Amino acid sequence: MTIKPVFDAHETSGGKDLGDLPDWNLDDLYTGEDAPELKRDLDWLEEACASFAADYEGKLADLDAAGLLECIQRDEKISNIAGRIMSFAGLRYHQKSTDGGRTKFLSDCQEKITTYTTPLVFFSLELNRLDEDHLKSLYAENADLARYAPVLRRIRAMQPYQLSDELEKFLHDLGVVGDAWERLFDETIAGLTFHVDGEELGIEGTLNLLTEQDRDRREAAARELARVFGENIRIFSRVHNTSAKEKEVIDRWRGMPTPQTGRHLSNDVEPEVVEALRNAVVNAYPKLSHRYYELKRKWLGLDRMQVWDRNAPLPIEAKKTIDWPTARTMVMEAYEGFDPRMGELATPFFEKGWIDAGVKPGKAPGAFAHPTVTDVHPYVMLNYLGKPRDVMTLAHELGHGVHQVLAADQGELLSSTPLTLAETASVFGEMLTFRRMLDGAKDDAERKVLLAGKVEDMINTVVRQIAFYDFECKLHDARRGGELTPEDIGDLWMSVQGESLGPAFDFMDGYETFWAYIPHFVHSPFYVYAYAFGDGLVNALYAVYEENPEGFQDKYFDMLRAGGSKHHSELLAPFGLDATDPAFWDKGLSMISGFIDELEAMED
Repeated sequence: MTIKPVFDAHETSGGKDLGDLPDWNLDDLYTGEDAPELKRDLDWLEEACASFAADYEGKLADLDAAGLLECIQRDEKISNIAGRIMSFAGLRYHQKSTDGGRTKFLSDCQEKITTYTTPLVFFSLELNRLDEDHLKSLYAENADLARYAPVLRRIRAMQPYQLSDELEKFLHDLGVVGDAWERLFDETIAGLTFHVDGEELGIEGTLNLLTEQDRDRREAAARELARVFGENIRIFSRVHNTSAKEKEVIDRWRGMPTPQTGRHLSNDVEPEVVEALRNAVVNAYPKLSHRYYELKRKWLGLDRMQVWDRNAPLPIEAKKTIDWPTARTMVMEAYEGFDPRMGELATPFFEKGWIDAGVKPGKAPGAFAHPTVTDVHPYVMLNYLGKPRDVMTLAHELGHGVHQVLAADQGELLSSTPLTLAETASVFGEMLTFRRMLDGAKDDAERKVLLAGKVEDMINTVVRQIAFYDFECKLHDARRGGELTPEDIGDLWMSVQGESLGPAFDFMDGYETFWAYIPHFVHSPFYVYAYAFGDGLVNALYAVYEENPEGFQDKYFDMLRAGGSKHHSELLAPFGLDATDPAFWDKGLSMISGFIDELEAMED
């Protein structure tokens, strides 16, 4: 079991005088590495796992409904305590991933929990051997047990790919090795230093320079990123080769038909739905990214766009630093304007130490919301540096946090939302914040800047992430044929960049290394399509909200409260939406296209 935050590789931006940026207070988990409660929980976990195995191994088929319910609830308690320990260790690590003591503590916790929980591997294996009709009869006898049916359905989806009990225990134990490769990636990224115009920066600060108004400074940052990635490319290549090979070996033993199968199963989504999404986005490249970047090329007065122009501000955009109190007000007003309950749910994040916002040496890049466990609360990590895009990142991660708070009532096993729906509240929070900012625009110039910024965020969320997905598909397919050199991986990366960004772009030497810093490829293979899924879903949802706002909020909160207790088809049905219908994705993409139509109309 590992910490699994919702990683968002937002490219944040620079600024000073940001106000009092909050730090996490992790005391609600444990007060420190030496907290007596932590030792108590580790000791309890060791004994609880051993007694669970002694009580139930080889006996699941003989349990009646009440017995199986008690068994599942004991497993749920074990998940809660293990999750609490790993959340504490993982969150401290992400605050300063270059700290040797924090790294050791995380590793030690991981190894202990892996050892303690290895005897529990039998649980899912025996569940998968139960007869379906027998299970249904038990559900019919006990409504409390029937509530866990979605959990068991997702576990049993792995049934065709299940190995022997002995092999499953071996793979469970071996998980700590894969985790070590992930930490090598994290620590390498966090430890990189970049030198731009005499200033020494970490990766966040350097990526932020790609949104600077000064084009020479953007170019200098892009070339420095390429230089440093190039110097470290063999480490990143080794991590990717090893991770992809490990996945290929496990998938082959399990008999999984594609490298993506495991992700689709964990997301509780059908492969054909993901394929419909992917195809809809790729087919829309010309009317989305290609069309938008041609507009942007003209606004920037360029003959050709370079990669360091992709996230450049518009020439008419005033350099703007938004301090933390202002960012909080902007997001909270948007949330409360939708429904006061949203504001009530979001307030504790700001007031109780649930957000870590500042950029600090050794801190992990990007942003995420981690739900911890259902009897504590989520924590949000940002790298806040003060531009409008950072406000949208705050709105995004706070949406995750609100979703996680609402879903917590489902309990440990049912609260976790599949990745395809985990982005719903976050992207919806962004949309609420954007719409409020757009409504408050003082003139056409400000409206244009806001619209262009939103289109770029949507392209980064939909087009860029589907291009990432295609890159991963190519990477894993190619790795099955043998070791990949850094140049091989770079060629695969470049094969999706031109197609997705369009003919307005040229690509500098060194851009072929920019796959190296994306954490999703290492931490959660094929995660990235969840962003496009979430954006398309929210665009369709928001269209429903605009067309028929009456009663929408209650249905929306019900959807978030459901957590992982319902399939996406059940969650979307009250809104009249169906993700299996190809027209669903076109509906979502048409919102992006409509914003570009409006920008084109401003040119006339």
